[in-house]
Amino acid sequence: MRNLKISFIVIVLLTFFIHVEKMEAASGQTYEVGANILHVREDPASDATIIGLLHKGDRLTVFQEQYGWVQTYYGGSTAWVAKHHLIQASPEVPAANPEQTATPAKTTEAAANSVTVTAPSVNIRSGPTLEYAVIAGASQGETFNTISKSGDWINVELNNGNTGWIASWLTSSSGASTASSSEQATETATTQVASVNTDKEPTSANRSLSGFNIVLDAGHGGRDPGAIGLGGVYEKELVHQTTNQIAQTLRNYGATVIETRTSDYYLSLDERADLSNAYNTDAFISIHYNSFPVVSVQGFNTFYYTEAGHQLGRHVHSSISSAVPLANRGIGQAGYKVLRNTNAPAILLELGFITSPYDLSVIQTADYQQTVADAIAKGLLNYFH
Repeated sequence: MRNLKISFIVIVLLTFFIHVEKMEAASGQTYEVGANILHVREDPASDATIIGLLHKGDRLTVFQEQYGWVQTYYGGSTAWVAKHHLIQASPEVPAANPEQTATPAKTTEAAANSVTVTAPSVNIRSGPTLEYAVIAGASQGETFNTISKSGDWINVELNNGNTGWIASWLTSSSGASTASSSEQATETATTQVASVNTDKEPTSANRSLSGFNIVLDAGHGGRDPGAIGLGGVYEKELVHQTTNQIAQTLRNYGATVIETRTSDYYLSLDERADLSNAYNTDAFISIHYNSFPVVSVQGFNTFYYTEAGHQLGRHVHSSISSAVPLANRGIGQAGYKVLRNTNAPAILLELGFITSPYDLSVIQTADYQQTVADAIAKGLLNYFH
């Protein structure tokens, strides 16, 4: 009888705690994505299947937490994201639908049914100010269905079903809307490169990367450090720095850049290829640094797998070889899994040896990484145009 009473009490207590947990989960908390790109996964694990992406500034409602992962809704189903990439949002700002780009709370004014781009090349952003990330590009004459308007910015529907924001003063519906000269320069600067060398700047809209989707794959990450070079330099860290510089430079040229990882976490080779294949990717570039037990071995390589990758590699490798002070080790075919499994034209760059004293002294500098970024951009321009 005593055991029966104890069992009854335990059941009551468990029911109470379960009820409390559900009540807390039902209340929900709103968070904002702090990373440039955040993977949405089926389960709370870094090796779980990626089912979608969120971008910096997107908002979501969290229902429960488990081992550093939080549950939300994505595409009408439950999904999980890593909590360390989230920032708790102010309670008065409503959460956006995770299926769409983040939508500000003050977006109340209705926009026209459609707008047409009047500038040669413009940015499409994740929110209605210049501070939001560029998520796509548009060229003169392109027309978009409008959803809403916030100040001088119009929320439009993109061809892939997502939404984005475009400056109204660069469209046919700008009317009396005006913008400062700095704003106009920024939004029409998709054909410019942030570089001290003016000869590295495109001179016309047809020399931009607007309309092209480029996937940048920063090799290794998380529990996979990659090669370890002289002085304990981790390949994954140097790769991350370089990829960030390349991404910013390509965005300055107007490209839509998707990064497989934006901080130090692990992704399998299949996940990297799957991410690229989920987009209408025009070029996939995997960034690496090399190593070898003999310190005299130095230089950079470019690898491809398919003929399409070969054509892409020829242009990018040629551009890099004419710009960097490292030995040219050539371009070759290799069966790397990330190249084999990627549908788009794909290349893998080995940008120098972290086990070479000379190479390491060069590749750790900001000048080298910017030079590589500019060279890749030029190579892509030559490839696409």
